[in-house]
Amino acid sequence: MAESSVDPTFGRFLRFWRSVHKISQEELSHRLSSSPRHISRLENGTSRPSETMIEDIAEAMQMGDRDRNHLRISAGYSPQQQHIDFHAPEFKWLRKAMLLTLRAMDPYPTTLLDSSGTILMVNRAWVGFYSATIPAAQLDKVTNHFDFLFSRQGAGTILSGWEDTLSMIVMSLKQDAMFNESPDKLAALEKLLNNPNVPDDWAQRASRLDPMASFRVQADYQGGLRRFYSVSQIVGALGPAAYVSEPKLTISTLYPEDDNLDVSGLAEGELDHPLLPY
Repeated sequence: MAESSVDPTFGRFLRFWRSVHKISQEELSHRLSSSPRHISRLENGTSRPSETMIEDIAEAMQMGDRDRNHLRISAGYSPQQQHIDFHAPEFKWLRKAMLLTLRAMDPYPTTLLDSSGTILMVNRAWVGFYSATIPAAQLDKVTNHFDFLFSRQGAGTILSGWEDTLSMIVMSLKQDAMFNESPDKLAALEKLLNNPNVPDDWAQRASRLDPMASFRVQADYQGGLRRFYSVSQIVGALGPAAYVSEPKLTISTLYPEDDNLDVSGLAEGELDHPLLPY
């Protein structure tokens, strides 16, 4: 790559963070055992930093994971995500907020997922929707959203028309794993690729479809095949769309397509599940 063709985005980020921390080019170069000329070349876009240089810069300015990853992305490198325990004491406030959110979503079946598809919480309507068809002993063992959707013993028993949707899910996970080859994501992807319900031509199918966070599914409900919208919303830190800080959470909800379909009873009665927090 010619020096003149280097993307100037990293330079804008570096200049901004130097101004935030009130560090001159000379001071930064001293902290990095580099030269002011090299820092200048990084900022004007005539030189591209190595990954090591980016990490050294982040350390020199004591940048957190979010801002460090923005710096990496601005230079054309993939972010490095640290696993964060949603159940850790410091996230008590987040758990309470998510509990209130799921409760507010009743009577529409809703799940809260982490970035690997692990189900963290469900609402009463989710339990009511699936417990009508799936035995409690089996439903209680559900821990991963994608495993559940793909399984003919799980959601796959009542949801249909999923070939294209499953293909898009696998494509999304595949590309996410290529950006960040974390063991958890690679293991989840490999497990799904080995699932017999994934179409053999999933990649070709997905390449012809526009990716969407929401889609239609069909489900057996109240004695008939009904259409539902599956809508996903991302819960994460504010920042550039290129990177959402962990914990990166998704709220997934089913809404009936027919306005006259009454689902109010889904959240009523005696309902219990290990992931139901209220």
